[in-house]
Amino acid sequence: MSAPHVVTSSRARCSHVAKARVTSSTRPARRHASHVMRARKMDQVQEVDESASSQNSKPSSMASQKDAISTLSALVTTELNDIKQDAAVVLNNAATAKEHLNKNHDLAIRVRATAERLAHGLLERDTEVRLMLLAALAGEHLLLLGPPGTAKSELARRLSEVCDGRFFERLLTRFSVPEELFGPLSMSGLENDKYVRQTDGYLPTADVAFVDEIFKANSAILNALLTLLNERLFDNGTERHKVPLLCLIGASNELPESEELDALYDRFLLRKSVRQVSADGLASLTELAASGFAGASADSEGHDASTTLGMDDMMTCRDAAIEAVEVPRAVVDLFVGMRKHLQDKCEPPIYVSDRRFIKCVNLLQVAAHANGVENVSVYDCLLLQHALGQRPGDDEKVRQYVLDSIGKDEGLTQAELAVVGAYGSTHNALSKSGADTSIALEEARTLVALLRARHATLSQTLDAEFPVLRSSVWLSAAEIAGAIQHIAPLMAENKERVEEMLEEALTLEQALLTDASPGVLEALLPRRHRQYEKVSQKDA
Repeated sequence: MSAPHVVTSSRARCSHVAKARVTSSTRPARRHASHVMRARKMDQVQEVDESASSQNSKPSSMASQKDAISTLSALVTTELNDIKQDAAVVLNNAATAKEHLNKNHDLAIRVRATAERLAHGLLERDTEVRLMLLAALAGEHLLLLGPPGTAKSELARRLSEVCDGRFFERLLTRFSVPEELFGPLSMSGLENDKYVRQTDGYLPTADVAFVDEIFKANSAILNALLTLLNERLFDNGTERHKVPLLCLIGASNELPESEELDALYDRFLLRKSVRQVSADGLASLTELAASGFAGASADSEGHDASTTLGMDDMMTCRDAAIEAVEVPRAVVDLFVGMRKHLQDKCEPPIYVSDRRFIKCVNLLQVAAHANGVENVSVYDCLLLQHALGQRPGDDEKVRQYVLDSIGKDEGLTQAELAVVGAYGSTHNALSKSGADTSIALEEARTLVALLRARHATLSQTLDAEFPVLRSSVWLSAAEIAGAIQHIAPLMAENKERVEEMLEEALTLEQALLTDASPGVLEALLPRRHRQYEKVSQKDA
């Protein structure tokens, strides 16, 4: 009569999550999930007792079945505990490997040092600094939208200082002429019937450029500017020249109002709204201003140039990243699903052109490469909030979709169906005397392997407090904290689901290995049996 109690304790032990340090944001979700798990286990134990009491077998037969249930539960408990211990070992190894990477990967170290150098003396401009550096490494352009006096031009000047490049700066008005950007006409050229410009010191010869009020560009400027930004080419007279432009930072107080400017707007892959320093930061800004430190040059602290990125790094990073960095299937699925969601589900729709789609993929490869890794992470997709929006507020829609996709893990629904299917295969194999169980056993073992890998990944992420996300040089501390607060409760629930399914898959595997009776399987997994019967009735 003690067998049901044995089942109760072993099943409860199986569902207990190994203790590990967690963030405060994950604890409420884990407590809730644990209560749900305990309730499910109590229901299962009650069903085991009811099933056993309803048997019309002899007492010895009932005792034998209870012994089988107890033995099988003990085997599953041992297997599950071993898996948890293995996950802890993997977690320690991963932490060691990550620490080694951060200490020794030269490019990642210099990217961090460069970001710190660019942000030196500026308040609440961490995100803008990171986006400008990422744009430069990817060979793209950055648009800063915001009122005057928010350090937009200072950021561009600092980038030119860091990479030791030629800098060009201009403020456009509605009456600006092409000569202001591309240089005056050559007098000697006109004497020789040649329409060429003196470009030295103007945009066609600049490495880094800042153009304020860029959407005031008129049609006389637009065509040449579009070609220069996209193809890095400039037509000077009858000759087409390649320009050295690394990155152009455009600024505006407002979005473009006419359709003819849409093409120019689209040339900026990254876009960021810049706001005044917050009320909380005004005291610090006052102190910086009083000390003469506010807006200090990026070189004012005497940074060692050998520890930061140079022009060669900027010019070669994109090609190196495309060659070295892989884009995993999970990232591809997230990206494809996001484009469909933005264009079909959002109101108004957020259009993502094929060209922008491709450029965003390359941007994520550059972000991963500069962060010292060889695979794009789903967390890197958070950068897309600065690349896919068309109007104010679109960035939050992109961010919300990425966080929800990471946290929900749609693959678990497929795993649930796989468990039901494996249960049916196992039940059928055990129901036929002398039947070949090898196919059902292989199915159960494959399911165990898949769930075990998913369990290890979730354990690493939660118990180590999101190490991949925290290691990103491209996300600010506030962005990382906000992402964790959103994702952690969802992932904690996912881990509980995976652990429950893993226990069920291990039960199927052990039932086949020990040649258990169908009744034992039904008693241990009553919920799956009901699902199996429902599916069987539909098929019939």
